[in-house]
Order: sequence, then C-alpha cells, then structure tokens
Amino acid sequence: MRVTLPSLAAAITTAVVLAAPAAQAADPSAMVPAYRPPVQPLSIVSEFRIGGSAQDPGSNEKNTSNINGELLFAKPVTGLDRFWAAFVPRPTVGGSYNVDGRTSYAYLGATWTFDITDRIFVEGFFGAGFHDGRTGPKLFVPKTFNSLGCSPLFREAAGIGYRINEHWSIMATIEHMSNAGLCVENRGLTNYGGKIAYTF
Repeated sequence: MRVTLPSLAAAITTAVVLAAPAAQAADPSAMVPAYRPPVQPLSIVSEFRIGGSAQDPGSNEKNTSNINGELLFAKPVTGLDRFWAAFVPRPTVGGSYNVDGRTSYAYLGATWTFDITDRIFVEGFFGAGFHDGRTGPKLFVPKTFNSLGCSPLFREAAGIGYRINEHWSIMATIEHMSNAGLCVENRGLTNYGGKIAYTF
C-alpha cells in the first residue's frame, strides 16, 4: 500500500481531532474555567432604622406618639483605623410621623457612632429638622400644639445601643429640636423612644 504525503497529513489531522477530547478529559485543569473574583456590590447605604417615640411628655403635644424611619449612609472617608474612624460621621436622613395629628418632621445631618464594647455603642446626631408644626408667636399657637417659632430647626439626638449580631441592633434614643433663639421664642420638641436597626 502506497502512502502519499497528502494522505499522511490527513490521517494525522484526523487523529489529533479525535484525540483532543480524550486529552482534555485526562487533564482536569482543562475543564475548570479560569478564576474570576466575584463582583462586589456597590451600596452607599450603611444602615436602616425604624422605631417609635413619645412626643415631648409634659408639653402641649404630650400623650401622642411617632413612627420614625432613618437611613444612614456610608462614611465618606474610609481606610482609617477603628479609633479615628469613629470621628468620621455618617450622613443621615430620616423622618418622624405623629400618628395623633401633631407635629411631624423630616431631618438630615450627620451621625457619630462610638463603640464602648464590641456590642455596646453610643452615638450623637446634629443637623436640621423641617416640620409641619405651628410657627409664629406662642400667643397664636393652639393649646394642643407646641410653639416652634420657625422652620427649619436645629435637631440634636443621642442614643445608646446594643448589637444583637453583625446585622441587627436595638437602641434607646432622645432627640430635641429648637431654633436656638434665632427666630420667635419657642418651646421646641423633646422626644424619647427606641429603634431597631439593620446594618448592611
């Protein structure tokens, strides 16, 4: 049998094609795709909180209550050690709805959180509050409302919290809003409450 060069080349090509799957089966690495790191989610939200509060006991708006929601965003500066990172606040927005028809408000500002232990923490907030309550001289404010002078007001808040686990925590809170004497003299609002928080 005479073997020509073209027929030899064709036979070699056929053998290579038929042997390729077998070679891949023999080499496990050929069946494993190249490693690619997982895509990291991009989120600017740090924490969500929801809770309630008693509206300024002892004032004209006493015996009323609020539902509160709050979003804390990621710190604008990262890469600091734990000590210095505590001094970088988280931008915060939130709102409080009075279920009894008294003063409701929205607010924005900054929240500073300081760890006492791995589970216990304290924090403070400072910013501005925008409300739908009564403004102007106290003489013209109905007896069932607090006199708030003007809007917006300064809002300060403080809290102490306990981390149940890496995601969930509970807090006791106090907040105050007033105009610091920059407009008509006002009673302001001082509310006491609690929140449950989920950290992303």
